[in-house]
Amino acid sequence: MPKKLLLLPPLSASSAFRAPRARPAAPPAMNAARTGYRVFSANSTAACTELAKRITEDVNTAVMELLIMAYALKTACARNITGVIPYFPYSKQSKMRKRGSIVCKLLASMLAKAGLTHIITMDLHQKEIQGFFSFPVDNLRASPFLLQYIQEEIPNYRNAVIVAKSPDAAKRAQSYAERLRLGLAVIHGEAQCTELDMDDGRHSPPMVKNATVHPGLELPLMMAKEKPPITVVGDVGGRIAIIVDDIIDDVESFVAAAEILKERGAYKIYVMATHGILSADAPRLIEESSVDEVVVTNTVPHEVQKLQCPKIKTVDISLILSEAIRRIHNGESMAYLFRNITVDD
Repeated sequence: MPKKLLLLPPLSASSAFRAPRARPAAPPAMNAARTGYRVFSANSTAACTELAKRITEDVNTAVMELLIMAYALKTACARNITGVIPYFPYSKQSKMRKRGSIVCKLLASMLAKAGLTHIITMDLHQKEIQGFFSFPVDNLRASPFLLQYIQEEIPNYRNAVIVAKSPDAAKRAQSYAERLRLGLAVIHGEAQCTELDMDDGRHSPPMVKNATVHPGLELPLMMAKEKPPITVVGDVGGRIAIIVDDIIDDVESFVAAAEILKERGAYKIYVMATHGILSADAPRLIEESSVDEVVVTNTVPHEVQKLQCPKIKTVDISLILSEAIRRIHNGESMAYLFRNITVDD
């Protein structure tokens, strides 16, 4: 039986294993073809490296290729198909706005139908996404690596304050602040809006100026929200400001937050996140902004962006993914990788 390999985006240190269906009395053996395969994702080949480069440009093509390859492995009688997907696409579209679709749920159903039996991912945008799947999902955390970077690479980090650029990110920022024993600040007000319905184009039904209403139907009118003036809750004067979030895509909100923190007296500003998508003109905007450094992990390839902007730094998290693969293959517990991890991390 020829060896089958599932190619998924996008990291640099994972590998594929083939193992037989072991008898209860004998330990599982590597590279012995009997009845089935245990297939993990990998990108150690040239084809997978190319797929990793294209994932940020055409995610739909990458998803379709993933589904086709998973189904090919399923029809080839693979016993287990484990997808290692460090950045899960469409993870921001996990809530229903008005009558819009929940695309993340659709993608989860498609992966299950294609044949995947397990997923290893990192820092889902919403932890509740794990409930969309009918098979196990290991949502690993990048925060230990980012916390280590703060302690080792930021001089005088004891004089820093952890900043949430919006109230939605306050829990994550609080977790960082408590682990580093630092202060906490939250930016609240007009500039914190990042996920408007108008931005993502999911108006359903579309806006109608002269909507006809049944004469006997009088529904109460929902008042429009009015955001308060921009406010920084917490003291950042004379401090190092570290803005933390899970995804950096369009950087306008981070740049605006950095300008506000500069006005409030912060003398150095760092931005830290797990997934550095950095689309469109993000490198140029970062280079021209008050941000001193942007630190992201290598869940998404961003070599081109680093060439355009030297402020972008990378933290390697391949170690935890390779350890997760090893533990799943050997049937060991995954609890070690989640030690001291809370829901807010």
